[in-house]
Amino acid sequence: MRNLKLIIKREYLARVRNKAFVVMTFLSPLILVGMIVLIAYLVNLNAETQHTVAVSDESGQFVKDFRDSKDVKFIDLSAIDLEAAKTIVREKEYYGLLHIPAVKENTIPEIQFFAKEAPAFGFLSQMEKAISDKLTNRQLLAQGIDVDLIEASQAKVEIGIQNFSGEKTSKMSTYVKMFFGGAAGYLLMMFIIIYGNMVMRSVIEEKTNRIIEIIISSVKPIHLMLGKILGTSLAGITQFLIWVILGGIMLTVITAIAGIDVFTLHGPQQQAMEQVSDNELRQLVIDIARLPMALLLVSFLVYFIGGYFLYSAIYAAIGAAVDNETDTQQFMLPVILPLMLGIYVGFFAVIENPHGIVSIVFSMVPLTSPIVMLMRIPFGVPWWELAISVGILIITIAGVVWVAAKIYRIGILMYGKKPGYKELYKWLKY
Repeated sequence: MRNLKLIIKREYLARVRNKAFVVMTFLSPLILVGMIVLIAYLVNLNAETQHTVAVSDESGQFVKDFRDSKDVKFIDLSAIDLEAAKTIVREKEYYGLLHIPAVKENTIPEIQFFAKEAPAFGFLSQMEKAISDKLTNRQLLAQGIDVDLIEASQAKVEIGIQNFSGEKTSKMSTYVKMFFGGAAGYLLMMFIIIYGNMVMRSVIEEKTNRIIEIIISSVKPIHLMLGKILGTSLAGITQFLIWVILGGIMLTVITAIAGIDVFTLHGPQQQAMEQVSDNELRQLVIDIARLPMALLLVSFLVYFIGGYFLYSAIYAAIGAAVDNETDTQQFMLPVILPLMLGIYVGFFAVIENPHGIVSIVFSMVPLTSPIVMLMRIPFGVPWWELAISVGILIITIAGVVWVAAKIYRIGILMYGKKPGYKELYKWLKY
């Protein structure tokens, strides 16, 4: 046990004292915050741009329905012919030209938008809605139907959602749960890949430098492997905590100095939020408060440790079996595939039916359970399912560590031979 502690300490200090580790630990938050601020600045800059759109309405029925806004300014060129209007738009570099031909009775005109580049989807949708509403009202009036009476008769129905105990929820609660569960699952996957690769590279480096031959003379292979996994994981947690703290501080300071609000919505997102009532917003806040944050946090730590141990043992075994990173490619697909499968199952199966058979099965399979179960937790998971999932994961970790230790014990002293799956199977018998 004393040797294990020494190895953990050595691996931890070797990682945190590495120049590349130190540089990326402090540089990564700056790069990430810089990208967030830059994107927010560009979005704000784009939102402040007012496009000028010319309208050539040969029917004379629609041009008055286009009203200026902070995003679009309309200019009426209906008095001149189409070719002359196109020339003016090109010369003055307007956003585009909306051409509406003369409308025949009971027909829909073939409307065209002439522009140097394809217009934004939201802009076209607004134009189409304005013209469609006008045509619809005209056809209703032609049939002797009172449009004002129809509008006054329209009823807006909002279906309330609540469980059998009387707790109300909002229609957006599913998206909230999807966001928190998806973020936790994706973050866990990235941790496993990044720090699992770090363990593998560490084993390959020591094996290549022949340092491993000296270390193995006084330390058991399994202790060496566990020490590398634990030491690297502690270094990863340290790096992540520094990222969160520094990132939060820098984001607050930079946005305050630059005067940029990174949380401000623009365009279609802002319009969508404006349609949300105050009651729905209040209910959304309540839904967020009702999320099992404590359970999600504890589960994230449990599945992070379990998933990291599971995959890091595999990464360590791969590192011990090869002589360089190039030779690891043949073994990486079976490792990455379950992680990617977990993400896809989470976003396509769990979101659609979090309590369906597919979601339950993949939240029990140890190679995918750390990701899929984290995505299911915000939707509510029975305690016994959680217990079974964690139990299966722990048993699998013990089995994988035993297998990895077998491969590690033989592989770290093997040089000059590129092993295959058949060769690895033979090592398990030694």
